[in-house]
Amino acid sequence: MANPFYPKRQGLYDPAFEHDNCGVGFVAHLKGQKSHKIIRDGLQILENLTHRGATGSDPLTGDGAGILIQLPDAFLRKECAKIDIKLPNEGDYAVGNVFLPHILFPRNTVKKWFAQVVKEEGQEFLGWREVPCDNKQIGHVAASAEPTIRQVIIGRGKDT
Repeated sequence: MANPFYPKRQGLYDPAFEHDNCGVGFVAHLKGQKSHKIIRDGLQILENLTHRGATGSDPLTGDGAGILIQLPDAFLRKECAKIDIKLPNEGDYAVGNVFLPHILFPRNTVKKWFAQVVKEEGQEFLGWREVPCDNKQIGHVAASAEPTIRQVIIGRGKDT
């Protein structure tokens, strides 16, 4: 049965090639309260969507899936204190995951450029945090392309 929401076949477009995605799960507290149970439930959803990994010839390499959470302020304060980064008040900083090259020279070049752009945008560059990674379970295809992962910590600018 044709889906009435798709346009009719025309030019290079053919609605026969349309398909649904594997799925998305949402777990949230309606009042925005942080809870480890929400994280556990989110991880359970990921387990239930193992087919979401879209594996190829290497069954341990998929296209990835994950969870998005609120900033864990207490955790980040503890971790940033270990590397001498003083975080501003909760809500006055952001953390981003950055995928960098393994080779040191281009990695350092990208990090310098990133810090420069943050400053040019009127924000405060606070530093980098190394993301602990356990790559023992990934496939050889994923391992061959695994980036160096860092978190950039950015403070709210004076005029923002």
